[in-house]
Amino acid sequence: MKESRYIIGIDLGTTHCVVAYAEGALEADQEPVIRSFPIPQVVGSGDVRPQPLLPSFLFLPGPHDVPPGGLALPWDSDVDYAVGEFGRKRGAEIPNRLVSSAKSWLSYSGVDRTEPILPWDTPAEGRKVSPVEASSLFLNHLKSAWNHSMASDGDDVRFEAQEIYLTVPASFDAVARELTVQAAQAAGLDHITLIEEPQAAFYAWIESQKERWRKAVRVNESILVCDIGGGTTDFSLIQVTEEQGELTLRRVAVGEHILLGGDNMDLTLAYALQAKLAQQGVKLDSWQFRGLWHSCRTAKERLLGNPDLAAEPVVILGRGSSLIGGTIRTELTRTEVEHVLVEGFFPITDRDEAPQSRRKVGVREMGLPYESDPAVSRHLARFLSLSEKGLAEAGADMGYPSAVLFNGGVMKSDVLRQRFLDILTRWHPRGDVRELTSSDLDLAVARGAAYYGLARRGRGIRIRGGVARPYYIGIESAMPAVPGIPTPIKALCIVPFGMEEGTGAEIREREFGLVVGEPAVFNLLASTVRKKDQVGEVIEDWQGEIEEVTTMETVLPASEAAEGVNVIPVWLQSKVTEIGTLELWCVSRDDDEKRWKLEFNLREQEA
Repeated sequence: MKESRYIIGIDLGTTHCVVAYAEGALEADQEPVIRSFPIPQVVGSGDVRPQPLLPSFLFLPGPHDVPPGGLALPWDSDVDYAVGEFGRKRGAEIPNRLVSSAKSWLSYSGVDRTEPILPWDTPAEGRKVSPVEASSLFLNHLKSAWNHSMASDGDDVRFEAQEIYLTVPASFDAVARELTVQAAQAAGLDHITLIEEPQAAFYAWIESQKERWRKAVRVNESILVCDIGGGTTDFSLIQVTEEQGELTLRRVAVGEHILLGGDNMDLTLAYALQAKLAQQGVKLDSWQFRGLWHSCRTAKERLLGNPDLAAEPVVILGRGSSLIGGTIRTELTRTEVEHVLVEGFFPITDRDEAPQSRRKVGVREMGLPYESDPAVSRHLARFLSLSEKGLAEAGADMGYPSAVLFNGGVMKSDVLRQRFLDILTRWHPRGDVRELTSSDLDLAVARGAAYYGLARRGRGIRIRGGVARPYYIGIESAMPAVPGIPTPIKALCIVPFGMEEGTGAEIREREFGLVVGEPAVFNLLASTVRKKDQVGEVIEDWQGEIEEVTTMETVLPASEAAEGVNVIPVWLQSKVTEIGTLELWCVSRDDDEKRWKLEFNLREQEA
């Protein structure tokens, strides 16, 4: 397959979307350069300008919310919605027409993410979209903006023809990742590769350091990547090792899905301002409070992103006919932001403190399942404890993190970064923790995704991420049934210990029978003691050394050619993806085009 002209990295963030790109077809002596793509978008009614960030907000206006033609784009004059800067600003004034945090909804299994449910609390007659559709509209805008600005030279420069790397939280489960892929496909992006956001952030740091990165880290140290964005808090651990005299990087731990981030902080600031207004005799209804919540997000971002600002005005629209006269004005100060966020989300805690749980009310409003404990420090303590235990069980030493790389807009604040470092230093056995300086917390993930694409072409450093234990699939023995004795199950090694993510293996020398067209059970097994089993090796007597970790029950579809036949001869192909899922493909012996996929989340199993 011909290599694309460009390598594109996309940060599909909860708060912002970012695009970075690099020339893909370079001569060996040419140095790759990663650039950010300015994204044209509506910034005011009838006003389109390129901006470095595309705010991840979708505004679905009513008949009289925007003047005719106010949402027109250079590539679509009839568009009836707004994404980006104007969508965020106008939506904050009419919050029940604004879709925000679509990415968080995409990861929430408590709702049907393919159904039109957003905005969540809009009236029944209001327009709604699904989390998948909202994500697709963001991606479609990026594609259209690129094609309008960059693709006048021919089809080979079009967005959809490039090599695209799309970032997702490291903690996204298999369903959320698959829905992200569906959103991309709905936007006409059929060939994308997913990469974890914390890894992308680290790739961006390597790219910014060039060859200096080798002097900025030490052999055998662990580096914590702390990514706190609009919707989630992601932790990852990367170890620095040495092989044949060369420094190498290996991702050794990934945190749980923590729905805790900028959204929680914006809401906390909104409550603080609501209390301040109440002291002045101003009472807000629920509609106005939602507007205040969105306004606090904008004010917080400006204050954290601009250290020279001491305060930022906050405006809430009034209700009723006297709209202008009813406008409520207040302000959010830097002191308020830093005090609320530092003490509320980064309290000084002990190293062994776990997140606090609270008794749940039996009946609650449907909505995103935010973490009940907002203390990032306690979630960090849990992550480090579980990582240390998991690596010890796999026969590896974690080494307490001695360096931190921050990512996410929340961590723009010097005060928040310093408090985080103070907490980690307090826990460190030697009190030795330093910060690895990020080049740009807004752009890093997209730039890192583009760098990863270059690294896959041999133009950069790869972070390795081998699995911590071998995995097996249960194979039923072809033996006659015996009364009272279950048919023996053999363990077939499909992923050896240390197999790196992004690689795969084939088992063609043996033939297996695949049950299709009726319910069947697939057992995923693993071992913490067997380190030398190779792909294709069958272990008959595995009790005590290999354990069952999960069972999948499903019905694999029978093809028309196999009608009436429920066992198909297949060979097997395994792959550990870059985002930690095991894909086991069962390929028809007689036709390689006929294949069935089983998918397991290895991150969940290793956790």
